[in-house]
Amino acid sequence: MAAMDLPPLSLYVHIPWCVRKCPYCDFNSHEARGAAPEREYVDALLADLAQDAPWAQGRRIQSVFFGGGTPSLFAPDSIARVIEGAHALVPIEAGAEITLEANPGTIEHGRFEGYRRAGVNRVSLGVQSFDDEALRRIGRIHGADEARRAVAEVREGGIDNLNLDLMYALPGQDLTGALHDIEAAVALAPEHLSHYHLTLEPNTLFAAHPPALPDEDSAWDMQEACQAALAGAGYAQYEVSAYARPGRQCAHNLNYWRFGDYLGIGAGAHAKLSDADGGIRRIWKLRHPRAYLAAAAGPARIGGDDPIAAAQLPFEFMLNALRLEGGFALAQYEARTGQPARGLEAALGDAEARGWITRDGVEVTPTADGRRLMNDLIGLFMP
Repeated sequence: MAAMDLPPLSLYVHIPWCVRKCPYCDFNSHEARGAAPEREYVDALLADLAQDAPWAQGRRIQSVFFGGGTPSLFAPDSIARVIEGAHALVPIEAGAEITLEANPGTIEHGRFEGYRRAGVNRVSLGVQSFDDEALRRIGRIHGADEARRAVAEVREGGIDNLNLDLMYALPGQDLTGALHDIEAAVALAPEHLSHYHLTLEPNTLFAAHPPALPDEDSAWDMQEACQAALAGAGYAQYEVSAYARPGRQCAHNLNYWRFGDYLGIGAGAHAKLSDADGGIRRIWKLRHPRAYLAAAAGPARIGGDDPIAAAQLPFEFMLNALRLEGGFALAQYEARTGQPARGLEAALGDAEARGWITRDGVEVTPTADGRRLMNDLIGLFMP
């Protein structure tokens, strides 16, 4: 894989603290007991990136995503320090999408103007529902009115690219409730909507003490009805859980799904990197904030470094690319993995025979059945 053929590069920045850990959350997040060590953590992030910078191999950063935890717990000046410091180490492309995740329950008046001045041009609000009782059941610290106020704050701050996160198949939710959330979200005119099925992930409070959830058929009815409602409101689905107005797809997530490269800085942050010799590896940082802060300036910050075996690459690629409504081009598979597309023939033939994909010799596209049985479809490519 020649240097000029390296995939696009993004940057993920993990800020691990939140006000309260949600019972369904399996992300690397930690309740902030007292003030988070902002200055020390930003210093650590930049020390971390300084060591990762050679992995960029001359590429510029195409998108930046601040995830968590709750990145909006950090002040605009801290976010500005990260963006400016990152740009000095690995240049960020002019006009790059820079996203900040925020929770409606942690927003101070006027703060989004500061984030915009810092360089943030896209905000993702973790709304999850506009039903106060549903929010209480899933442990959120905000209510529907706070979510609406947060949207107003984003707009008043001058940010014109907004995503709202919603979940469905919540405890006690029915089809009417799921559609009400879609209607309430669309009324706020976000540019992008993420619509996720609530699942019980291992090592979460909900996994240990499961709430009563809608059954599979009810959840599928919610998904289909919400998809139709979003399409009718002008939001095109382009990925399993992602819907956007024209031209407002999330550039950062598209790079993941197209098997692009990304640097990851912060406690527990993951990176996926290609090298000029055709190798691909996944690297992750120490998970616990205290351990990360102590080690961020040296090699001990690395929690793991896992080269992806050639036999594993078809599965790794499909795990991402088949989530896209439009699927992928076989030429893109070859460019991103260094593997010949003919090696996919047996699995693609099986998927086509089951009615899970269509293909024309150039592109591979999941069908409606393939999208519904996505885990089974992707499983065909396991080594």
